[in-house]
Parts: sequence; structure tokens; C-alpha cells
Amino acid sequence: MNETLKRSISGAVYVILLITCLLYSTESFFILFGAFLIVATHEFCTLVRINKIIPLVIATLTYGFFYAITFATEGPLLLLKFNNTFDLSVLFITLFVSVKCIHLLFETKTIKIDAFSKYVYLIGYVILPFIILTKIPFGIAGYNPKILISIFILIWTNDSFAYIVGKSIGKHKLFERISPKKTIEGFLGGVFFAVIASYIIAIYYIQIAEAKIFIWLIIALIVGVFGTIGDLIESKFKRIAEVKDSGKIMPGHGGVLDRLDSVIFVAPIVFLFYQILNYVS
Repeated sequence: MNETLKRSISGAVYVILLITCLLYSTESFFILFGAFLIVATHEFCTLVRINKIIPLVIATLTYGFFYAITFATEGPLLLLKFNNTFDLSVLFITLFVSVKCIHLLFETKTIKIDAFSKYVYLIGYVILPFIILTKIPFGIAGYNPKILISIFILIWTNDSFAYIVGKSIGKHKLFERISPKKTIEGFLGGVFFAVIASYIIAIYYIQIAEAKIFIWLIIALIVGVFGTIGDLIESKFKRIAEVKDSGKIMPGHGGVLDRLDSVIFVAPIVFLFYQILNYVS
């Protein structure tokens, strides 16, 4: 089969599956992202060369525990306080590991990741970001899949236009040592069109009040900047492992980590932004 056709079909199936599961119910949403987490954990263990059994057990139990307390919103006050504390603890750990990932990205020496760091990255770069990602659609009014769908649209917009602009007018390399094809012009083009898309989404899809449009403009900037960083970090792990893709589950696209590397790095920053908004409002 033609590679472009294979990539197109695989991408279309991925998008349809994602949006359908998000819109159908909270159960289908959690099942899909639980499956994504299991596959991503398996792929990451392969990348960093650690035994997969314990990580898969940790991922499954952590996700299951989170699923249980997510729907405990009608429980006793003590349980609600625990839920909030759990969210903040997960966010703090994830942000700490995100900084560690950025440090790894800029490390110029030949890297061999030690055993302890491999598990730190596994928990803070893969498992906990998935949990935060599944927190994002739940707001004051309950489950709202439009929020997460919109974030995915912004990521796809950023990636697509970064490629188009970079291919058309890109001359200055963004991070040649890790990703030779990325350019500064492409990066700026991706961010610019993501901001435009966020304005359209806010007005016509989410239909928020005009005074709050700035929220989605900021989210677009977060997606553009941290989505690109997330993509570069996964490229760094692949370079250390000396592989092209994290997996082969999606023909023409690689693995789950290859498709979700941006969104799992963006999710903690967006969630932090939400927490700041709730605090100041």
C-alpha cells in the first residue's frame, strides 16, 4: 500500500476513534485513554530498556485508583479534600519531572539514563501526565469533552502548520541536534495558526463569553510552545534509544507516544493554568 495512503487511513482511524470515544461517554473516554496509557507505558519501557511487567502494573493500578476517586465527587468532605490533594500532588510531581525532561533535552553529552531516572521519567513523563490529561475535561459543570477535543485540534493545527510553514519558508533550524527538520519559522507559524484556531474554537465551538476568549488564546500559546518541547523530548528519548519511532501500532505514524508526545507534555501546563484561573477568580 502507498505510504501516504497508509498514513492517511491510519490517521483518520485514530482521529475518529479519539473523537467518538470522547463524545460517547465518560466510560468510553476512560477506557480509550487507559488503553493509550498501557500501550505508551509498554513503548516507553522498550525505549529506555526496562522490564515491562512492574511498570504496566504501576500504570494500571494508578489509573484505576484515579478513575475510582474521580467519581467520588459526591462523597464525604474528607474524600473531596483528598481528591484535591491528590490532584495537586500529581501536578507537582509531573511538573518536577517535566523540568528534568527539559534538562535532559539540553544535555549535550552522550547520555545513558540510570535505572532510577528511567522510573522517574516513566512515572512523571508518561503515567501521571495521562492522569492529568483525563482530568482536563472535568470542570465545574461536569464532563465536557469539547475542552479536550479543542486542545487536540490546537495541537494538530500547530503541528500541521509548523510543517507547512517550515517546509515553505523555513531557513533557521530550531533544534537541529535533536530534530533536524524543525525550523524557527515553522515553530512560529504553528503557534500563529494555533492562536487563530483557538479564537475560532472559543467563539464557534465552545461558545464562551467574549471576555474569556483570552483563556483560549493563552492555551494556544501553551500548546504551541510546550507541545513543541514535548515532541522534542520524545525525539531525545528515541535518539538515545537509536530508533525512529516509539512503536508500530499506527501504520505510517509510529506508536502511541509518537502521536501523544505533545499532548501529554502540554496537559500539566494547561491543568496548572486552570488551577491558577480558579485561584484568582
